Amino acid sequence: MWREEGLARAMQCTEFSEMLRFAAGSPNLMESALKLVAELMEVSAITAPKAAGKNYIVTKVIAGDELSALADEMVQFGQQTGKHNFDRDAAGVRAAGAVLLVGIKDAKPAALNCGACGYARCANLPEPQEGPEFSGPYCAWRLMDLGIAVSSAVKTASIHNVDNRIMYRIGPVARKIGLIDADVALGVPLSATGKNIYFDR
Repeated sequence: MWREEGLARAMQCTEFSEMLRFAAGSPNLMESALKLVAELMEVSAITAPKAAGKNYIVTKVIAGDELSALADEMVQFGQQTGKHNFDRDAAGVRAAGAVLLVGIKDAKPAALNCGACGYARCANLPEPQEGPEFSGPYCAWRLMDLGIAVSSAVKTASIHNVDNRIMYRIGPVARKIGLIDADVALGVPLSATGKNIYFDR
């Protein structure tokens, strides 16, 4: 009986120690937690509603050294193209514990002949061609699928109280350096600090 009580107390102490480490902001534990949330966000993106029930969504979680590499490339991309705020968003990526990439790849038109893409019939929509940042033109409904998938993902981040922001500027650079194989992509950096770094900047 005494042995069992001793083991129980030891387990309680161990659990309490882990809780203290987490509460104190242990970098390894916090990074692991953010990566886990990013993986749960992947599930949300994949299971989000899609037009005609066809899934063309692709995802990837990046962390560690890949974050610094992505941030460096974003700064360079902004300098090379003269486009604003790539350096600002790169700072957000560099400070993140993980980034979720969500894209769409090889999506077929929804076959609705709705004209939202600018063509009267889906059969007239040209095959996507590589552009300055993304491939297009694209079926409007498939781009809506991407938006819904990302929205579903950030909903999951919100449930777990993880700060985040959907960033367009992550997408083209992540494609450029081969972090994700997608025609169009967005990125969602994740952070857990006392202040939301993505909306107070």
